[in-house]
Amino acid sequence: MRFLSEYRDILRGARLLNPAGDINLHTHTCLCDGRDEPEEMVLAAVQADFRVLGFSGHGYCLHDLDCCMTEEGEDAYWRILQALKEKYRRRLDIRIGMERDFFNENHLHPFDYEIGSVHYVEVPGDFLSVDDSYEAAAEGVEKYFGGSWRKYVECYYETEGQVLERTGADLVGHLDLVTKFNRNGRCFDEGADWYRKAALSAVRRILSRPRFPRPAVRDLLGEGPLPVFEINTGGMAKGCTDRPYPAPFLLREIVDAGCPVVLSSDCHQRESLRFGFGELLG
Repeated sequence: MRFLSEYRDILRGARLLNPAGDINLHTHTCLCDGRDEPEEMVLAAVQADFRVLGFSGHGYCLHDLDCCMTEEGEDAYWRILQALKEKYRRRLDIRIGMERDFFNENHLHPFDYEIGSVHYVEVPGDFLSVDDSYEAAAEGVEKYFGGSWRKYVECYYETEGQVLERTGADLVGHLDLVTKFNRNGRCFDEGADWYRKAALSAVRRILSRPRFPRPAVRDLLGEGPLPVFEINTGGMAKGCTDRPYPAPFLLREIVDAGCPVVLSSDCHQRESLRFGFGELLG
């Protein structure tokens, strides 16, 4: 894993909320864009000696029906997971969460927690996906940003900086998702001053937002005013990235501010429940 020693060095000084790697709060199933049934994911977590498994299905979003749940689907998700929570209560602590996109509609149920994420940027009369494919992103950059990756990226971070204000979420999801298709600087230079300024500006705006965690996850996330950021290995699991989100310079900014962090696998299939955790934890 590239950057492994740098991540380990940062994590030594971090308020890491799952140092044993036995908690994952970012989990998707076949009820949204994941592969496996919820119970298959539960059984995999039990077999892997997990202490806590949090489900975080993509909440209903009108322009994202290929990946998210419908309103009826959210209701089914809630009922299925409530039943599993009771069925496995002696073997696994199941939390019922939701990944709430910046542009999500309101949810139907009082979920245990929410992950606030930006998967789209708003463009005239439409929404451009950040994590669909390189080809889709490149086409959108050409169409809506005059071919300027810089303008596209700055638009993303302007949106990302408002993610907690907009969603009221408990966790900040995959902070620099916009780098998903940027391996080896294919689209833009992540070392450029303009890039670092845009990304750090988003982090600092998020840091200025007081946090009010839901009671159902205070035991996991704590009660302090600082936001919780995930260290997300999902891009690596999919073979898209060489490192977790966020990049080391962003993670160091987060950790130096005293923010709690949590390892998340952004799991879309049960084999990836703890993807990369062992390497990061040493």
